[in-house]
Amino acid sequence: MKILVTGGAGFIGSAVIRHIIKHTTDSVINVDKLTYAGNSESLLSIADSERYYFEQVDICDRAALERVFSKHLPDAVMHLAAESHVDRSIDGPAAFIETNIVGTYTLLEVARKYWMVLTGERRTAFRFHHISTDEVYGDLEGTDKLFTEETSYEPSSPYSASKASSDHLVRAWLRTYGLPTIVTNCSNNYGPYHFPEKLIPLMILNALDGKSLPVYGDGMQIRDWLFVEDHARALYKVVTKGVVGETYNIGGHNEKANIEVVKTICSLLEELVPNKPQGVDHYQDLISYVKDRPGHDVRYAIDASKIERELGWKPEETFESGIRKTVEWYLDNKMWWSRVLDGSYSLERLGVGK
Repeated sequence: MKILVTGGAGFIGSAVIRHIIKHTTDSVINVDKLTYAGNSESLLSIADSERYYFEQVDICDRAALERVFSKHLPDAVMHLAAESHVDRSIDGPAAFIETNIVGTYTLLEVARKYWMVLTGERRTAFRFHHISTDEVYGDLEGTDKLFTEETSYEPSSPYSASKASSDHLVRAWLRTYGLPTIVTNCSNNYGPYHFPEKLIPLMILNALDGKSLPVYGDGMQIRDWLFVEDHARALYKVVTKGVVGETYNIGGHNEKANIEVVKTICSLLEELVPNKPQGVDHYQDLISYVKDRPGHDVRYAIDASKIERELGWKPEETFESGIRKTVEWYLDNKMWWSRVLDGSYSLERLGVGK
């Protein structure tokens, strides 16, 4: 089986590709524009595989996509390419509209044109798997409910609105044209190779450098945390076993307040890196509460019972085991994140709405 993965040099995409190459006999075509968040070094462990191919292509470039489909003849598409950081969407929404909506439309049209000329078993087996987020569902503030596959959409940020739009496009291409699509919506991912603008790697690297650990508002925003390698297993299960037209929510069963996550990281660093930066007595002393993000959702939580019941997937990592593995990975892979920080991102605060 040949799987075309868009955004394969990103955080989740690279985990999916590493999983496929290491644990299956399938081939992967990685289509990535290599923006600031795409990092080919995240794929060094599998880059020499004869089953791995890389194409530096923008998903908004229809002609380039058509060339890739014609050259590689994929059996399935896993669409992960997206602008993904809420704070960046507040500061600059245009890129999110372009990549997440126009790019998804362009990819759908190229995939549809390709699929329509397939015949026999190849046409029947083809899948377009769109990977999305739980943020499309909005905010669970003040309730004990969980997001299910039937939860209505109420996106809050430019990012989540753009992803909601792309979800609707994918479902419309199934309903209108018959393109065999599947959608997954996941909770917050964390783990190795995470771009350091996101909460967990930002806190780890700031603490190691003796910098402030900025916590939005009161830090009581609750997220369901999903270890990225668990997510990669789930996504492969969906693209190979999932039912056309279905939606599967993927979560880690790990609801944590942001401040609890930050304090857990501080505790792990006390254990693993007792020699602190100059002037720091305790890592928790670096925590500072800052102005909240505009329109910040208070709680997300996923009901992942459907994918467990129907496809037999469930997370292997608890938050405690996954966060320890994550902190240890950043301690052991300074070269990777040092190269990232040499580029366009320097651990600055984004998304203040300027």
